Amino acid sequence: MSVSIPQQARTAAPASRRHDVGFWLVAFSFLTAMAFSTVPTPLYAIYQQQDGFSTLTVTIVFGAYAVGVVTSLLLAGHVSDWLGRKRVLIAALAVLTVSALIFLIWHALPALLVARLLCGLGVGMVTATATAFLNELHTAGRPDSGQGRFELVSTAANIGGLGVGPLVSGYLAQFVAAPLRTPFAVFTVLLLLSIVAVSLSPETVQRPAERPRYHPQRVTADHGDRAGFVAAAAGAFLSFTIFGLATSLDPGFVAGTLHQPGRLLAGAVAFVVFGAAALAQSTTTSMPLGTRNALGLAGVAIGVIALVTGMEITSFAAFLIGSAVAGAGAGVLFKSAVGTVAAMAAPAVRGEALATLFFVSYVGLILPTLALGIASRFVDARTSMVWFGAVMLLLAAGAAVLARRVRTRSA
Repeated sequence: MSVSIPQQARTAAPASRRHDVGFWLVAFSFLTAMAFSTVPTPLYAIYQQQDGFSTLTVTIVFGAYAVGVVTSLLLAGHVSDWLGRKRVLIAALAVLTVSALIFLIWHALPALLVARLLCGLGVGMVTATATAFLNELHTAGRPDSGQGRFELVSTAANIGGLGVGPLVSGYLAQFVAAPLRTPFAVFTVLLLLSIVAVSLSPETVQRPAERPRYHPQRVTADHGDRAGFVAAAAGAFLSFTIFGLATSLDPGFVAGTLHQPGRLLAGAVAFVVFGAAALAQSTTTSMPLGTRNALGLAGVAIGVIALVTGMEITSFAAFLIGSAVAGAGAGVLFKSAVGTVAAMAAPAVRGEALATLFFVSYVGLILPTLALGIASRFVDARTSMVWFGAVMLLLAAGAAVLARRVRTRSA
C-alpha cells in the first residue's frame, strides 16, 4: 500500500535544504568581504615607514573607505529589495575584487585612496544586502526556528570578519615575503570564491513585474517603531566608533606611543577588539534586549576608560584589556541593533531599513576617527585620546537615556 505525498510537501524539504546551504554560502561570502575591508589595518605602519605617511594621511585613507561605504549605502544599499539579493551581492563582491587587484599592483597614495574608496563602495552594498539575505535564507531554511541563528551568524560574519582580516594580513606581513602584496593576493582568490558561492545560493526576492522608479536611500527612522529605531541606531553609532578606532589609528598608537612595532601584533590588537565583540555576541543571545543594551553600554564605557588609561601610563596590557572590553560592549550593542531593526521592518523594506542602520553606523565610524586624526596634528596622541574618551562616555550616556525611554514606553 503506497501513501501519496502532496507535491507541496515533496518540494518543501529540498527547497528548505537549498536555502539552508545558501545561508552558509552567503555567510562565508559576507565574512570574506568584511575581512577584506580590514586587511590594510596592520599594513598602515609599513606604508608610514616606507612612504612617510603621517597619522592624518592614514586617517584620510581610512576616510576614503568610509566615504565609499556611506555613498554606497545611500545610492545602492536598498536596491536589493527589488533588484534581488544575489545580483547586488555579486556586483558588490566584484567591486571588492577590483579593489584587491589595485592594492596588489599599485602602492602609491592615489592608488590607496582609489582602492579604499572602491572597497567602501563594495562593503556598503554587502552589509545591508547580505544581512537581509541571511535573514530570508534563515527563515526559508528553518521556518519554525527563532531569529537566534540569524542574529548570531550575521553579526559574527560582519564583526568576526572585521577581526579576521587584520589577523590574517598581520600574520602574512610578519612571516611571508612581499607584505604589501601577499595579503591582497590571498583575498583576491577568496573574493572570487565568494562570487561563486553566492551564485550557487537561491534568490529570496521575487522581482516585481515592473521595476520601481529608482531613488536614493531614504535616511529615515520610520521603520515600524521610530523611537526603537533611533535607540538601536544610537547603539550602532557608538559600536562603530569603537570599531573605527581599532581599524584605523590603533596600530599607530601601538607602534608609536606604546612602543610595540610588530606587524602581527598590530593585527592581533584589532582581532582582539572584534574577537571580543563576536564572543560577547555569541554568549548574550538569550539575554533580554534591555539587559544586553545595558551590558553593552557598560562594556564600552569601562573599556574606553581602561584604553585611555593604558595610553596615559604607556601600558600595552591596559590598552589591550581596554580594547577587548570596549570591543565586547560594542559587539553586544551592534548585535542588538541589527536584530531589533531586522525584526521591526517589513520584508519589502528590510534592506532599506538595514541600509539606514548601517549608514548611521558608518557615520559613527567616520566622524570621531577623522576628528581624532585631525587632532593629532595639533596635540599629542595621549591628549587626543583623553578627549576621545570623554566624547565616547558622553555618547554612551546619551544612548543609555534613549534605550531607557524606549523600555519605559514599552512597559
